[in-house]
Order: sequence, then C-alpha cells, then structure tokens
Amino acid sequence: MKLVELAKVIRSKNAGPLKITIDIMFETAADYERARGSAGMSPSAIAGRYGLRQGAVEVLPYPQANAIKLVMDRGVVAGSPGDSDVYGAQQHRPLLDLEI
Repeated sequence: MKLVELAKVIRSKNAGPLKITIDIMFETAADYERARGSAGMSPSAIAGRYGLRQGAVEVLPYPQANAIKLVMDRGVVAGSPGDSDVYGAQQHRPLLDLEI
C-alpha cells in the first residue's frame, strides 16, 4: 500500500528559512501504527528520497493525534535564488508513492 492511500492528510510547509515540515495524519490508530512501523518511514529512507545527508531528517511520531511529523533540512534557503517553492507547500510529493 502506498502512503497516499493510507494517510488522510499529507502536507508540507516551511518551518523557517532552513527547514521544511511534513505532516502526515491518519484516520485510525491502526493506520498510524502501520505507517510508523514501516521501514520506508525511517529517517534514512526519507533522507534518501529527498537526496539529503543522513541526520538531516527527524521523524516525530504523535500517537495521540494519529500523526507523524517529518522535519528536514531545506536544500536551499527559502526565498534565495534557486528556491522553487518559497512556501514549502509542494515538498510532500516524493512521499506519496512511499510503500507502507
């Protein structure tokens, strides 16, 4: 199953000029646990999808909300030359086909 099929909400946004956050929310605790336990949801797997160095991604589980927050380094400082998404609103795309 792909993450886009399991999650109720997947969205990204800026977390300052140097970080992006991605919120992934699930309808049920079972869906949340399935995603949280997936090898594809590890920091190293997420870093690989984004071409980031090891240690550049933090995975923060929120079981009370059936949600997972990813915090990662931006490749380019927000608003600087070469930034193609100043708001960070389209950065969740590489995760949609993640196998869970």
